[in-house]
Amino acid sequence: MGTSGHFLFGFLLTALALALLLVQAQDQSGFISLDCGLPEGTSYTETTTKLNYVSDASFINSGVSQDVASAYGDGDTYPRQLRKLRSFPQGIRNCYSVTTVKGTEYLIRGSFLYGNYDGLDLLPTFDLYIENSLWQTLNFTDNGMDAYIDLIHVTSSNKVNICLINTGNGVPFISALEFRPSLNITYLTIASSLSLYTRMNIGSTEDRKYRFPFDVYDRIWSPFNFNKWTQVSTNYSIEPIRENGLHLPSIVMQTASTSKDTSTPLEIWWDPIDSSQYYVFMHLAEVLYPEVNQSREFIITTNDNFVSGPIIPNYLSSVSIFPNGPFEGASRHVIAFISTEEATLPPIINAFELYIAKNISKLEADQGDVDALTNIKSTYGIKKEWQGDPCVPMGFPWSGLHCSNGTIPRIISLNLSASGLTGEISPYISNLTMLQILDLSDNELTGELPEFLVNLPNLRILYLTRNRFTGLIPKALLQRAEAGLLALSVGENPDLCTSVECVKKRKNNKRKKYLVAIILSSIIAVLLTILMVTLVIYKRRKQRENLKRSIQERLLKSKNQLVQYSEILVITDNLKTTIGEGGFGKVYLGVLSDKTRVAVKLMSSTSQQGYNEFRAEAQILTVVHHINLVSLIGYCDEAENKALLYEFMGNGSLRDFLSDSSTKVLNWKERLQIAVDAAQGLEYLHDGCVPPIIHRDMKSSNILLNEQMQAKISDFGLSRVFVNESDTHFSTCPAGTFGYLDPTVHLSRNFIKKSDVYSFGIVLFELITGRPAIIKSSEDNIHIVDWVKPHITVGNIQNIVDPRLESSIDSGCASKFVELALSCTLPTSAGRPEMSDVVLQLIECLKMVQDITPQMSNNNADQNFSHNSIGSESLPSPR
Repeated sequence: MGTSGHFLFGFLLTALALALLLVQAQDQSGFISLDCGLPEGTSYTETTTKLNYVSDASFINSGVSQDVASAYGDGDTYPRQLRKLRSFPQGIRNCYSVTTVKGTEYLIRGSFLYGNYDGLDLLPTFDLYIENSLWQTLNFTDNGMDAYIDLIHVTSSNKVNICLINTGNGVPFISALEFRPSLNITYLTIASSLSLYTRMNIGSTEDRKYRFPFDVYDRIWSPFNFNKWTQVSTNYSIEPIRENGLHLPSIVMQTASTSKDTSTPLEIWWDPIDSSQYYVFMHLAEVLYPEVNQSREFIITTNDNFVSGPIIPNYLSSVSIFPNGPFEGASRHVIAFISTEEATLPPIINAFELYIAKNISKLEADQGDVDALTNIKSTYGIKKEWQGDPCVPMGFPWSGLHCSNGTIPRIISLNLSASGLTGEISPYISNLTMLQILDLSDNELTGELPEFLVNLPNLRILYLTRNRFTGLIPKALLQRAEAGLLALSVGENPDLCTSVECVKKRKNNKRKKYLVAIILSSIIAVLLTILMVTLVIYKRRKQRENLKRSIQERLLKSKNQLVQYSEILVITDNLKTTIGEGGFGKVYLGVLSDKTRVAVKLMSSTSQQGYNEFRAEAQILTVVHHINLVSLIGYCDEAENKALLYEFMGNGSLRDFLSDSSTKVLNWKERLQIAVDAAQGLEYLHDGCVPPIIHRDMKSSNILLNEQMQAKISDFGLSRVFVNESDTHFSTCPAGTFGYLDPTVHLSRNFIKKSDVYSFGIVLFELITGRPAIIKSSEDNIHIVDWVKPHITVGNIQNIVDPRLESSIDSGCASKFVELALSCTLPTSAGRPEMSDVVLQLIECLKMVQDITPQMSNNNADQNFSHNSIGSESLPSPR
């Protein structure tokens, strides 16, 4: 083709591309473009992209509409859809529910511009979930004022839920939410969804991003150049590839970069941020008209492994290269474009996309439960924040709910206390057939108690106190309560009766009171003076003994026992003896009728957090049983009086024995046994409970010892429910104790199993050194890990061993123990062992000691080397 023909051909292609763009600009079919915070019912067309944006108000029921500060909202720095936002100062979770087409591939984009909308200049950090999976943690503190995140995702139903989760590090917000369907399956030839890492328009000399209408899928292409590359371009249109439906925009493919010469590879590299899998899409097109005796041919490798080639890019026609498998398992990924021996021109690349694989879990609560809750919400006009799926994301259910952990989550706890409910109990509650706990206390509910409450097969806790119920309590309900199958609280309902006789008495109240008064006064007048003092003394003594016996029998016969505050006063002799004090309040000694001692932890009245969840959490913890866990045998929940009853541990805490003031010195074998006991308890919380329980405050003072010096873990499960009195509702300080707290928690704000492993590693260092987690001196305070590391590095392990052990510790055992403690306290969680591995290694250490001292009894050996949950029970799906 001659030069004039070539020019004419290029001109026609360019004109055709412009015409296509004009058509595409009008075609936004299937697009969902939400301007978050835009007033309800309003819409507009954005001037640059011609995209039509609507208000998000019909997709979410909560949040507050806000404007960014004028410095960010004026001018053309940010597009119109980012000048408003919706913030969520209320609630842990707030969810968008967007109707989509099932089985369609969508590009889902969230856009965020803080813009100092609140005037505080405090950049937040929060989590964004899609369905039951974490999409991304938005950390504006580290990453600046704005963020744009893309996810390519194939929908598995006709609705997508996207939730903003408050992690206690600032108020979540969102500026725009967009859904862009593809014409067919394009990217997702793999099972995972794809979260965008970067998308580059390589070789562009303009400081401009391209998106719709240039890109029919509204991908955003950012310019990228490297000073060691040569930029090349063409004014002619690049024909988009059609085979795989990627529809690359011509304006992006018109620019490219090459290496300086054929002998220099063109390289693109990145360092993984974690162990994620990465997927790469490379887009190539020849933009220079091929001259005679010139050729461009190259291969592509990754970390010196062959990927594709030889490749000869077509002139003005794009081709895409994407390896079948992911890139993973390297500290740096290097993609190299290497010229072949036949090439006279260096390698070329026009556009580059890098994605992180995301396994998006679609989980939905039972539809019958969802319908029931929707009708309950409509009946009472409550819970504005109830939106999206009631149970998903798991761990963040609707407020007042607990869900079971299964393939189809079910509602097992409903707490509507103090919710301003009026009228009768909604019949839709009867449709929650898996309900175990129902709390309707502190409302204005009226009418008689419905019979359907009896027919809820799994109901075992029912709170109806402080309402205005009338009539009789259903007989079957009373029978279940008397049989110990139901914890029933109906107090402070003045017109509620337990029998027919009660109703009759109220009808003739004045007459009966008068008659009874005359009869009784006649009968007891003579006896009163003689018997009064004797009866009162005897009765009080008898009542106290009977009450103690009753409490003991109930606690022994069944689990999840609710104890009244008056009973707490009886068994503690009016809170006579204080045996400890912690962050949640004082601990008192209690004694049952058979002289069995218990520890009664009375929650401080200044600790106001978590009371709505206290009942459900307490009854769940009472069914967690293991030989190395301090058993929670009962609890009290009466207005401001909250208490927990534990088995009594006569020898105090491990921290007490390790302190310098301790009169008893633990030998090395005893310390190892304590480590094994505590590790087995923590392993059970992680692996033996469904769902797993994360302790959140593992430390030596929470490892208690009984009279036989058997170690048991205490205070598990409490840190999620109560915080200290100085904490706010969304505390910026996570649970845990300074010195023991996993450093990664400060970054992610999330507790995981490996957070407990880190804390347990600190306890291991305390056991071998005898020193506390924070070693105080006249000059400075130093963390125990920082203190031991220099000694370990030079091989002087003996220098860190507690001098009170008097060289009785075997060097090989000490080395293995220290190595385990170091692995538990690695700065990143990925390298730390699971608790099951920790248990096995500690048992090996203990065996090494027992091989040296074989005189240990067989009975002790059986106990020391058991690696199972003796006498344990699995937690029955409490959430």
